[in-house]
Amino acid sequence: MPAITVDNPLTLPRVAAPAPTAVARPVRAVSTAPTGFEGEGFPVRRAFAGINYRNLDPFIMMDQMGEVEYAPGEPKGTPWHPHRGFETVTYIIDGIFDHQDSHGGGGTITNGDTQWMTAGSGLLHIEAPPEHLVVSGGLFHGVQLWVNLPARDKMMAPRYQDIRGGSVKLLTSPDGGALLRVIAGELDGHQGPGITHTPITMVHATLAPGAEVTLPWREDFNGLAYVLAGRGSVGAERRPIQLGQTAVFGAGGSLTVRADEQQDAHTPDLEVVLLGGQPIREPMAHYGPFVMNTREELQQAFEDFQKGRLGTVPAVHGMTEGGL
Repeated sequence: MPAITVDNPLTLPRVAAPAPTAVARPVRAVSTAPTGFEGEGFPVRRAFAGINYRNLDPFIMMDQMGEVEYAPGEPKGTPWHPHRGFETVTYIIDGIFDHQDSHGGGGTITNGDTQWMTAGSGLLHIEAPPEHLVVSGGLFHGVQLWVNLPARDKMMAPRYQDIRGGSVKLLTSPDGGALLRVIAGELDGHQGPGITHTPITMVHATLAPGAEVTLPWREDFNGLAYVLAGRGSVGAERRPIQLGQTAVFGAGGSLTVRADEQQDAHTPDLEVVLLGGQPIREPMAHYGPFVMNTREELQQAFEDFQKGRLGTVPAVHGMTEGGL
């Protein structure tokens, strides 16, 4: 880890330091993700479990999938399942996943790729390792983020964006100590490839041991930092943070992340997902794979799914109810 990198970050564009008048965002809280299993049994960390939605809006949930080294026959995915009312962002750091939906969309994402699915009015979806990976086993590591849609967009037509790792905008800090991958939104005027309905910024940052970066951050966005690997601190107050923990930032125009001088032998750097988004500030009714505004809309989503209005499972690419 990570899949998309460069030998010398100093060859990349540098993010300018925040304006002297920018207020540093304080750290409101640091929470630890519980572990569990998703789909047919692959391990996840529930990054946002226990965090009040008011601090997450427009983000709903995020799972760190793996990091796990599968033995032959062990790789697992999800069975066919419905979605409505939000977007899923699947970022694969190491490994490979096939995805397919009931509208004919599908493809393969691998090291550094992102599959951005706008569920909108609804569809059926499956994600699973390809058959050759099931046979051979191997490393798997990724993140899936759920982004809410405002009421006006919840019933829009479904859409896919397959964002290849090579299209991610690569930046660095003024001293070259941090590699910043802008997957969606913008950072200091540098635009990532992901097209978002709800304004957000998503950055995967790698900080060398002892490196610190202070980034300009939109004041109308919230601010979150989740640690994929390593140890460090966040905020001007240097609040400690490590693997599996999420920091919630308060208001301000900049945020700071620092890597500890000493990292574990198997984790040479601090790996962090930085998220910011413009809160939607609408009522949210969330149950299972549906995210709507009212209980009545949730009930309608379940009825539409049960009556086959979200589509039917296609028999293509060899992907069946079991995920293979």
